[in-house]
Amino acid sequence: MSVTVVSDADIRKKLRKKSRTGEIWRRFKKNRTAVAGLVIFILIMSVVIFADFIVSYNTAVTQRIASRFTQPGSPGHPFGTDNFGRDIMARIVHGSRNSLLVGMGAVACGIVLGGLLGSIAGFYGGAADSVIVRTMDTVMCIPLMLLVLSIVAALGASLVNVLIAMMIANVPQYTRIVRAAVLSVVGQDYIEAARSCGTPSFWIIMIHVIPNAIGPIIVQATMAVGTMIINAAGISFLGMGIQPPTPEWGAMLNEAKNYMISYPFTVIFPGAAIGLTALSLNLMGDGLRDALDPKLKD
Repeated sequence: MSVTVVSDADIRKKLRKKSRTGEIWRRFKKNRTAVAGLVIFILIMSVVIFADFIVSYNTAVTQRIASRFTQPGSPGHPFGTDNFGRDIMARIVHGSRNSLLVGMGAVACGIVLGGLLGSIAGFYGGAADSVIVRTMDTVMCIPLMLLVLSIVAALGASLVNVLIAMMIANVPQYTRIVRAAVLSVVGQDYIEAARSCGTPSFWIIMIHVIPNAIGPIIVQATMAVGTMIINAAGISFLGMGIQPPTPEWGAMLNEAKNYMISYPFTVIFPGAAIGLTALSLNLMGDGLRDALDPKLKD
């Protein structure tokens, strides 16, 4: 029978980590608007996860011309139907998966690639830093929507290509954030101690450097997801994003734009879904920024 021995240092480390997490949560939940944003986002994610149980996918894509432009509140159609007789609520529910996949996927991929480049630039400096920073500056000179539209136009309109375009547009900002965080710690004594012990650079970056950039990255990512969802909706609105009949909030707006005067509900509900999601993420981002700021007094 083996006995696991836990040192006092390990215990203190775990207690500090738990105390820090509890402090962040305590500060976060004192911000009522941030908590409201979290609640809204949890509800939206519940819709994404349980979409198939809420309403079937066939209801979202099946055309019923005889039932086109059914008014909201009608039996079986709480949000009404669109110009092809498809249930709007079903399309919003299942469209949430595509919209959030593009927004969250683009930000996640941008963080991974941007974090890697920013770590290399800040840790090694020299020629690597100059090449990476100048390249990122060049990309950032191009307006985001123009860059994304150019990539999608070159690759073709599809969910995967929109995701790739959004990811590329996200990389520069995370590269700069991580690089700034790395530069603030790379000269610290514990980094020099790790180097003197022969610790490989990769592990120094992963264990000591990256964790110091987590706070700014989390705040930036939370706010960026809402922006990416809106941008993806804008691309789909222009007809270069996710193609019908696949449900997506921006594509729904694109299809309904010709009927928005006569049947305003066809644009109100998908527009409200986009706005509510972006609002919840921005409220959460504001709350996280305040909770992670050690200079902020209670």
